[in-house]
Amino acid sequence: MPRGLQLSVTMANKPGQLAKVGAALARAKVNIEAISVVDSTEVGVVRMLTSSAAKAKAALKKVGLEAVQQPVLVLKLANEPGALSQAARKLAAARINIDYVYGSAAGKGELSTIVLGVSDVAKAAKVKM
Repeated sequence: MPRGLQLSVTMANKPGQLAKVGAALARAKVNIEAISVVDSTEVGVVRMLTSSAAKAKAALKKVGLEAVQQPVLVLKLANEPGALSQAARKLAAARINIDYVYGSAAGKGELSTIVLGVSDVAKAAKVKM
């Protein structure tokens, strides 16, 4: 299974922050392939898989946002019932914990991008899906 580099950015939970991220990436011609935003009252954490982690990190730095890179597992799954369950069962059988998951759903008949933060990315990458 392919591995990827996720970027995580922590920023104030206020209007315009996600627009700031999107504009910075657009100027750098970096596409967001999957995204998750988790918020609290004060801050939000944006996790994203992009077309280029290095270009995205540099673009975010230019607008005053520090991005942290983390290795993740990236799956391309059919957009159909049970696809995620099957992948999760195989990881569980290999004793790999899934810490979090997010993605980008595709249209019918297309593959969705699913990003998994797992306990052991190297081991998970060897699991046959």
